[in-house]
Amino acid sequence: MNYQTYQPHPDLAAVVKCHWILEVPGDIEAPKQRIVPDGCIEMCFILGEDVKRFTSETDFIIQPRTMVLGQITKPYYIQPTGYVNTFAVRFYPYGFANFITRPLHELADKETPLTSLFEESLIRQLEQQIAEATSTESRIEIVESFLLGRLTEQSVIDNIVASTTDALASTRGNTSIGMILKDAPSKRRSLERKFAKQVGISPKQLGKVIRLQAALKLMLDDREKNLTEVAYESEYYDQAHFIKDFKELTGTNPKEYLSNDQMMLSSLIYSKD
Repeated sequence: MNYQTYQPHPDLAAVVKCHWILEVPGDIEAPKQRIVPDGCIEMCFILGEDVKRFTSETDFIIQPRTMVLGQITKPYYIQPTGYVNTFAVRFYPYGFANFITRPLHELADKETPLTSLFEESLIRQLEQQIAEATSTESRIEIVESFLLGRLTEQSVIDNIVASTTDALASTRGNTSIGMILKDAPSKRRSLERKFAKQVGISPKQLGKVIRLQAALKLMLDDREKNLTEVAYESEYYDQAHFIKDFKELTGTNPKEYLSNDQMMLSSLIYSKD
């Protein structure tokens, strides 16, 4: 399994967190993989064989070959049908709103084909260029040219959304919205509306996801840490609160997460992110 990340062009660094690739040989029988919320939005190009996304224990859909994965608020399962070769762009929580006018909450918890968000002829051309490129570096150049051509000079992101997201990220999700807005409490309702449009989830939900991701990284970096230590270092009120949030966002408890082979992909990504 080969997962690599690449830094974006400086002109995109404020909105794009990274580019990434994932390759898994077709002769590896991969079990279902559980994907958990991470607060980011992904633009994905599936260059290998199809990938299933399960809608129930047994039912599934085939993911679009080129798509945007919106904010997710609950875990879901995917499973490759063979050789995996995926190239993707990972946007910061408010990053993708710079490229479309559609409210981001409409993209939450689902895959949206790129042809539904941009002019179809442009996407068909982009798909062909990405598929025919002979290296990851070439694919990055192609997709960044596409994004830079659609990055408006006047950013659509309000300062209050950017500053709130930055505050949550810098404190690993441990700053309350009340504290962020302590000098302007009347802006809370406006902030909620703007987050729905420009991020896709509420600021409280984003903070919860960011704090979980920080806890996951602690667990993956040092598997000898006990849950009390992880909860304390992640600034949860107590271990019970930590386990409650963990189960809500991952669908399992912390001990099972570390030992379950359905977590291989998530563990690989979050340990390197």
